Amino acid sequence: MWWAALILPEASGDSGSAPEAPGRRLAELGTWALQFTPRVAQVEGATLMELEASQRLFGGQAALRERVREAAAAEFGIHRIGWAPTGLAALAFARAGVEGIDPGVPLAHALDRLPMDTLGAVAPHRGTLARLGCRTLGDLRRLPRAGLGRRFDAALLEALDQAHGQRPETHGWLAPPETFRARLELMSRVEDAPSLMYGAHRLLLRLGGWLSARHRGVTAFALRWAHDALRARAAGEGGELVLRTRTPTRRVEHLTRLLAEHLARTELLAPVGELELEALDTQPLAPPSASLLPDDGASDAALDDALERLAARLGAARVLRPVPLDDHRLEHMQRWQPVGEPLPRARPAPCAADRTPQPSWVLPQPLRLPVRDHRPVYRETLQLIAGPHRVEGGWWDRAPGGVQHRHAQRDYFVAFDARAGVLWVFQERLADEGGAWYLHGVFA
Repeated sequence: MWWAALILPEASGDSGSAPEAPGRRLAELGTWALQFTPRVAQVEGATLMELEASQRLFGGQAALRERVREAAAAEFGIHRIGWAPTGLAALAFARAGVEGIDPGVPLAHALDRLPMDTLGAVAPHRGTLARLGCRTLGDLRRLPRAGLGRRFDAALLEALDQAHGQRPETHGWLAPPETFRARLELMSRVEDAPSLMYGAHRLLLRLGGWLSARHRGVTAFALRWAHDALRARAAGEGGELVLRTRTPTRRVEHLTRLLAEHLARTELLAPVGELELEALDTQPLAPPSASLLPDDGASDAALDDALERLAARLGAARVLRPVPLDDHRLEHMQRWQPVGEPLPRARPAPCAADRTPQPSWVLPQPLRLPVRDHRPVYRETLQLIAGPHRVEGGWWDRAPGGVQHRHAQRDYFVAFDARAGVLWVFQERLADEGGAWYLHGVFA
């Protein structure tokens, strides 16, 4: 087994934020740690992580240790981290300011050197043990075991055995909360929106840890800010930005860049003293494919990033994407919507494959054709070479304004014109236009 113990600094108001409640900081640290392992426990005011099963996922023990060390320092200002084969030993090392076991040194010898107070179970008996001459855990371990068990409670012997790996440890594992909402009180008032990114980045790091623990990706999140108490009445209580992503993601780097683009175009009405980040919509995130072959269902992350940044700079209404719809009417098979809007939920599986050819280009509006001897005419009388393909639908659909139905009853044909090529035409079957012919598309 391989454990890490993290202890929050006593002065929890590190650079860039105001002092926060220790209980809330500890809870946030536990949620953050879940991105590295599902086995996280909070013991005696510290956070323990059992990392044995996570080493391979993060590239080995050395890489994982460095990643945890850098992220804990950047996010929580933590520099007291202990590493050991047992959780209580790691906690003892962290309390003593010792990172871990030196190469070649047995665990028992390394623990013997530590001060007695590094083991939490010693606290109720500190005075008595000190009068017996105990200064280190080694002194405690060398006391007669039978007498130690009779004079002190069983918890002391049990903790000593667990720290040395002679008894199994039992901890209550943390579970990530169902929703994410985190607050951060800023150390000083911030008067321009781009400067909010320092505090917002800290909140995004916590969001990334929560998403990793929940195996989900965010598609919409909100950054809210509260104005300082010394503000003009017209400025209001605060403001917010709601951001949406093209596909579910938990990449903090991308979310940071996207938020920075929006904050660069945001104007604060008053100085800000507090931030709040909330995940509004998340979706399950499929694990990365282990196949050597390309995954047709995988999204192009680089394209997603570029489109969302363009939408942030140019405006959401100026960057559009096609969205397929469940509709048999050719002109309603897709719609264009801004990149920032969420995609529709998963579509139902289609029925048997439709082998009817579809045109390469569709006219914005069907073009009514003249008829000669009951046959449509474009530049000359058209020759019908395939069809009919009957389409009926849209009885539920009304045009904007709610006046006109867009019900369609059509027989589609593939037609040929010696000058225009292969065309896509249909004949209306509705009572008011029965028999009318229209040109709707052109094949390449």
